[in-house]
Amino acid sequence: MIEPPTAVRTRPDRSGHTPAPLPVRERTGRLLVLAGVFVCAACGLVYELELVALASYLIGDSVTQASVVLSVMVFAMGIGSLLAKRLRPRAAVAFGALEALLALVGGLSAMALYAVFAWTGGWGGAWAEGSRWLLVAFSLTIGLLIGAEVPLLMVLIQRIRRQDAGSAVADLFAADYVGALVGGLAFPFLLLPRFGQLTGALLTGSINAVAGAALVLGLFRRDVSPRARRALLAANLAVLLTLGTAAALVDDFERAARRAVYGDGVRVALRTGQQEVVLTGGPDGPLDLFLDGRLRVSARDGRRYHEALVHPAMNGPHARVLILGGGDGLAAREVLRHRDVRRVDIVEADPGVTALARTDPALSALNDHALRDPRVHIRTGDSFARLRTTTRTYDVIVSDLPGPGGTAGAKLHSQEFYGLAARRLAPRGRLLVHAGPFAAGSRSFWTVEASIRAAGLRTVPYRVGGGGRGGEWRVGEWFGFGGGGGGGIWLGFGFGVWSGCGIGVGDSVRGGCGCGCGIWFGFGFGVWSGCGMGVGDSVRGGC
Repeated sequence: MIEPPTAVRTRPDRSGHTPAPLPVRERTGRLLVLAGVFVCAACGLVYELELVALASYLIGDSVTQASVVLSVMVFAMGIGSLLAKRLRPRAAVAFGALEALLALVGGLSAMALYAVFAWTGGWGGAWAEGSRWLLVAFSLTIGLLIGAEVPLLMVLIQRIRRQDAGSAVADLFAADYVGALVGGLAFPFLLLPRFGQLTGALLTGSINAVAGAALVLGLFRRDVSPRARRALLAANLAVLLTLGTAAALVDDFERAARRAVYGDGVRVALRTGQQEVVLTGGPDGPLDLFLDGRLRVSARDGRRYHEALVHPAMNGPHARVLILGGGDGLAAREVLRHRDVRRVDIVEADPGVTALARTDPALSALNDHALRDPRVHIRTGDSFARLRTTTRTYDVIVSDLPGPGGTAGAKLHSQEFYGLAARRLAPRGRLLVHAGPFAAGSRSFWTVEASIRAAGLRTVPYRVGGGGRGGEWRVGEWFGFGGGGGGGIWLGFGFGVWSGCGIGVGDSVRGGCGCGCGIWFGFGFGVWSGCGMGVGDSVRGGC
C-alpha cells in the first residue's frame, strides 16, 4: 500500500515558535519565499515603468510623468505597509489575494490608460484630463498593493524559521532589489521591443499571478483553509483568464484605438526599437506621419515647414550639408533642390523611420525619393555623439530634431550640443535650428536662442506662419537661426509665408514653391498681400 507523502515534521524552537508545516525542507522553503520576493519585485517595477512609458507617450513630458508616477507610488507603498499590519494574522491568504489583485490591476493598467486616452481624450473639458487622473489612480493602487507585500512576506519567512529581524529584512530586501534590477532591465530590452507596452503588461501580470498563487497554494497551503484555497485558486484562474483574453484581443484593441486617435486612414503602424511609428493617409489623401503619437510630418503644410527650415541657411556656400534628424527625407529633399550640393549627411536615431521613408510609396514620393540620391549618406545614431566624434566640417548644419519639450529634446538643445555643432561648421558656415513652437508664456524658444548664443554663435530668430487644416492660417512654428563664427553670412531678420501674390525685397531673393505657396526672404523687409508689411526682428503676417 502506497501512503501519501507527509509534511516535514516541525517542532517548537527554543523561543516556543512553531514553524509552518511545509511540504519541503526548511532551507528550500526559505529559498522559495525569496524567489517569490524576487519575481514580485520584478513585476512591480515593470508596472511602474509601463505607466511612465505609456504616460510619456500619451501625455508627453517624460520628466513630469516619471515624477508623478514614482512619487505617488512610493507614497502609496508607505501607506500600504501600514495597512498591511491588520493582515498579518492571515498573512498567507492576504498575500495570495493581494497578488491576484495586483496582477489584474497592473496587467490591465496599460490597456485601460490607452483606452481612456483614445476614446475620451478628444471630448474636451474634464474628459481631456481623464488619462492624467487615471494615471494617478493606477499609481496609487499599484503602490498600495506593492507596499503591502513586504510586511506579509516578512511574516511568511518568519513562519519558516524564526530569526533575527535584521537578518530577515536583509534577505528580503536583497531579493527585492535584485528582482527590481531584473525587472528594470527586462522592460526596455525584452518586454518593450519584443511584446510592446500592452502585451508586455499583460504578460507581467500573468507571471505575477502565477508566482503569488504558487507560493501560497504550494508552499503555505497548510496555513490556508480548504475554503480559502478554493477561493484563491478560483480568483487566480479568473485573473489569468481575463489577462489571456485581453492578450488575445490586444491586436484588435490597438487597431480600434488607433482609429479613434488617428482616424480611419491608418496605413502603417509599427514599433521600432525607438518609438511607435504611425503613417496615415495614402496616395490619394493627405499623408501624416506620427512618431510616438505626435505629428511629425503632414503633407498639408509640411512643405512650407521644410522650405522655411532649409532654404534660409542655403544662402552661401552649401556644398557639404549635415542634417540632424530628418529621417523622413523631407529636409534632404529641400537641400537637394540646390544642384551644387555635393554631399548630404543625415544622422537619424531611428533606422525604422529612414527605412519607411525609403520603402513606403507615398512617403517616398513625398520626399521626392531623396534618400536614394547617391549624394545622401545616412548614419544611424545619436546626433550628439555624431557631432562629438566626426571630424568633417560642413557649410550648413540643419537641426531637424524634436523641440526642447522633453528630456530627450533637452539634450539636443543644450549649450554643449550647439558648441559641438559650432566646431563642425566650416568658415562662413550656418546652423539652422528648429526651436519648437513659440507660445505665450513659454520660455523654451528663447532658452534655445540663449543656448546658441552661449555656444559662441550669433543668432537671428525668425518665424514662419503655418497653414492649419482646411486652409486656415494660424501662427505656426518658430525657429532659431544661428551662423558660424568667422564672418558668417546672415539672411536677415525675418521672412513671410503667404499664398498667391507675395513679394519680398532684400539682399537676396529666393523662391520656394510647393502646395501653392511661396517663401521669400530678404534683409528683414517683406511685403505681401493681405497684411501689409513688416520690418525688423521678425516679419509677421499671413493672408
